[in-house]
Amino acid sequence: MTTVDRSKIASLEDAIAEHVHSGDVVSIEGFTHAIPVAAGHEIIRQGLTDLTLVRMTADIIADQLVAAGCVSTLVSSFIGNSSAGSLGELRRRIERADPAPLEFVEYTHHSMVCRYLAGAQRLPFYPLRSITGSDLPSVNPDYRQVESPFPGPDGTREKIYVVPPINPDVTVIHAQRSDRLGNIQMWGLTGIQAEAAFAADRVIVTVEEIVDDDIVRGDPNRTILPSHAVDAVVPVPMGAHPSFAQGYYDRDNAFYLEWAHISADHERLIAWLQEWVIEAQDHFGYLDKLGSARIDGLAVGRAESTPVDYGRRIPR
Repeated sequence: MTTVDRSKIASLEDAIAEHVHSGDVVSIEGFTHAIPVAAGHEIIRQGLTDLTLVRMTADIIADQLVAAGCVSTLVSSFIGNSSAGSLGELRRRIERADPAPLEFVEYTHHSMVCRYLAGAQRLPFYPLRSITGSDLPSVNPDYRQVESPFPGPDGTREKIYVVPPINPDVTVIHAQRSDRLGNIQMWGLTGIQAEAAFAADRVIVTVEEIVDDDIVRGDPNRTILPSHAVDAVVPVPMGAHPSFAQGYYDRDNAFYLEWAHISADHERLIAWLQEWVIEAQDHFGYLDKLGSARIDGLAVGRAESTPVDYGRRIPR
């Protein structure tokens, strides 16, 4: 009898080469926590271009992808270096078209959530109230008003703002663990990752580790994505650095402070990408450059969760 190998484990190089192409709409999500930085570096190494980058919080990895020439359009609700400073490349591109222009499409955080929800549910739009009275519709024509098909208590039909769906060609996220089949488990700050994945045509998930199938089955409530929603799962230890992975390593706050100075100068930023991304050759080369002392300094103590008894039917 032939056994079918249903494993979705892939190398980072192969996953990016197969599922991310120049010209794609690429969602890279992770809200402060579990940002798939290593995957972004691999996109840079493979020289992909003309990407539309969709990211709720455009941060260091967005700065790097833009500086590397990978991104022509940025769709985001926030631009900043996570309380540590500015993003020099994004500011140069948006404010002065220096050294080249970058198309920037701005939404609010909640608007981006609504767009992902619409995309995941395959809806044509999603309603929201939060921008009423703001000037965002004057700078983004995709905020539009529709009339409710249902009358209110006073008999009138309200006009409400709506936003279009996001349906990326590919979504890339990071999580703590997966089984070999691609059932993805995550805890801590989860953000909009699941919705961003369900909205996409293809999904790549980098994880800290691959675990036995029984571990995933034994703790099903941590599964944020089922196997059928995932195209490739990639074991990438410390794949979120300099962000953090709850229970695995802490946020590298020093790196964020350093980045404010690195990105302030375009030539210095390009030199950093050459040394730390291109010449490092892969993520493990990047970790070697970080060094064991810096990595050990990000270690976290154990904070075990109480086991849960799910119970099961007793055969009669």
